[in-house]
Amino acid sequence: MAVDFSPEPSVAELAQRTSAFVRDVVLPEEQQYAGVAAAGGDAMRERLQSAAREAGLFAPHVGPEFGGLGLDMRGRALVFEEAGWSLFGPLALNVAAPDEGNMHLLERVASAAQKERYLRPLASGEVRSCFAMTEPAPGAGSDPAALTTRAVRVPGGWRIDGRKWFITGADGAAFTICFARTTGEPGDRGGATMFLVDADNPGLKVVRHINTLDEALYGGHCEVVFDNCVVPDEAVLGEVDEGFAYAQVRLGPARMTHCMRWLGIARRAQAIAVERAAERRLFGSRLGELGMVQGMIADSEIDIAAARALTLQACWELDHDRSAGQSTGIAKAFTAEAVWRVVDRSLQICGSLGVSGDVLLSRFLREVRPFRIYDGPTETHKWAIAKRAVGRQVRAMEGRA
Repeated sequence: MAVDFSPEPSVAELAQRTSAFVRDVVLPEEQQYAGVAAAGGDAMRERLQSAAREAGLFAPHVGPEFGGLGLDMRGRALVFEEAGWSLFGPLALNVAAPDEGNMHLLERVASAAQKERYLRPLASGEVRSCFAMTEPAPGAGSDPAALTTRAVRVPGGWRIDGRKWFITGADGAAFTICFARTTGEPGDRGGATMFLVDADNPGLKVVRHINTLDEALYGGHCEVVFDNCVVPDEAVLGEVDEGFAYAQVRLGPARMTHCMRWLGIARRAQAIAVERAAERRLFGSRLGELGMVQGMIADSEIDIAAARALTLQACWELDHDRSAGQSTGIAKAFTAEAVWRVVDRSLQICGSLGVSGDVLLSRFLREVRPFRIYDGPTETHKWAIAKRAVGRQVRAMEGRA
């Protein structure tokens, strides 16, 4: 089967309109305010989403039956990258984490009734959501099997007890998708279930905001407690004990959409650096005529192109229902490091201007640094990539024996 990364004309046109919208409508908001909270939080989000809706750009990843444009993963790559040119762009199009990943999961796994109750208002921008999987040590983190939050059967439903940590968007979310152990013990590779928990459940409490390096995601990164949190049977998302399988439905595509969005910021940082290199004169020539600066610019061009190609390859595999664990892991590990390198080089090229607030490179640097940890640290992905490669060789050798 041929691999074709050429976008459909309609997708290319949508990406062009997204690019213009982000530059004309979103950038002024980003440049005026230091972060989401300073810009008004949900009020800013709703204002920008209304503008995106009027422009015909809203929810490009969701099926038309839920008000979206129904793009496949390759189509999303083009559009999400253009949205990512601004830190506020994904918020405007309703393609920011964690909502975008939750919409994908709900569309794939939820029952018809759950889609009407949770997916439709989420896709329309009426509400926000969060995904509660990560726990304080020694609980689930890079190793989801360490899951300690537990759900037990009670008459008419389930009782969830546990503590979650670093739950993005929890403050102000209308509901959470909670990942809890229903069978087995921490360390077991199975036995998890996903539950839809409404924010007004008295057993669900947002304990605190965690102070973090990044500030571009609304609702913060929060610590959340489930304490005698009782939910009905219809709160189970999918099937009982199938949570680990459903996590892969969400996490692979979500890692790629993170790559898409951060590629937009990498391109923007590179554009700032190249403009500075072309206009700044010192030592008798343009900055961009100095060999060391040329090398940095070339390395960033290579990083951006390679990250985009790896992301598109993984998206093609996801679109064709292939087992994309290796390709998504490779793309995520490479892109997270590449985006950091591009932004860091861009700041270095711009010197004191890059460190200043007159351009946003220092802010970009703070925002992209956590991506090397979020959705799996680079080291965890490399371990898994190597494990798969060695496993293939072992199976081949045993087959020849």
